[in-house]
Amino acid sequence: MRKLILVIYGCLALQLSHAQKMDSVHISKMEDSLKTVANDMIFNKDLEQRMQSNQKFVRSLVKVLEKPYSYQYKFDSLQTISIEYAPDNAFRIFTWELELNDNYFRQFGAIQMNTKDGKMKIFPLFDASEFTEMPWDSVRDAKHWIGALYYKILKNSYKGKDYYTLLGLDDHDFLTTRKWIDVLTFDKNEAPQFGAPIFQYKYDTIKVQPPVDRFLFEFKKDGRARLNYDPELNLIVFDHLISEKNRPWDKMTLVSNGEYEGFQWKEGKWVHIPNIFANQKNNPNTLPKPKNDSEFDLR
Repeated sequence: MRKLILVIYGCLALQLSHAQKMDSVHISKMEDSLKTVANDMIFNKDLEQRMQSNQKFVRSLVKVLEKPYSYQYKFDSLQTISIEYAPDNAFRIFTWELELNDNYFRQFGAIQMNTKDGKMKIFPLFDASEFTEMPWDSVRDAKHWIGALYYKILKNSYKGKDYYTLLGLDDHDFLTTRKWIDVLTFDKNEAPQFGAPIFQYKYDTIKVQPPVDRFLFEFKKDGRARLNYDPELNLIVFDHLISEKNRPWDKMTLVSNGEYEGFQWKEGKWVHIPNIFANQKNNPNTLPKPKNDSEFDLR
């Protein structure tokens, strides 16, 4: 009887393994189609064609992710969209952007959860940036997401709660570029929530920053200002911005001056550090130089 059970178990395991392998073959073929549609969605010069390809891409992506154990498939050839994994591999996020008229951009995305049974569990993300004047001031669900192309996910925990910090890019419009530090958590129903009141400015000499649920970093178009996580410093590091025309409120005039600010995780908060290299003038070996920005470039 024991031998019979082992034989049956072995046959079932072989069938399951074969099925997963067959799914990978099917997904690979579907990926080729996704790649073609994604390229047209990004690079086609005709707006209507880009919009149609975007709709087709959304439908095709959902169809692919419906395949059993699709989370295990890496989609390595989809270079025109971003696929970022949580550090604990609990989920991954697909994000991409569509260029509309006058160089205005809208983001799209989906969170795919890593389920034990291989069944699809996704949360579509709907960009609501254009429907709010203050996109930094609220906690939002997936239907009211502040869109960004994510290039880094960090994980921190505090008092039993997990916080996933998302670093993202928004090409925004022809005047400015935006980068975001957002925070992703999951509520009691395991639904995603974006934003959290955990940004503090207690070390700033002048407390001018209002409470925010996500951090906006906006600067002159093509200014190439840096915002990324530096593992050696264990900080989120970003360029200090100044106005070229003495108009600090005018985002299209803001450029880097070669100094750096940052955020440090402390007791469940991202605490702002106004000048993380303030002591380097007297002691240049105090801290290592920040790394080059490793975010992707779609164009």
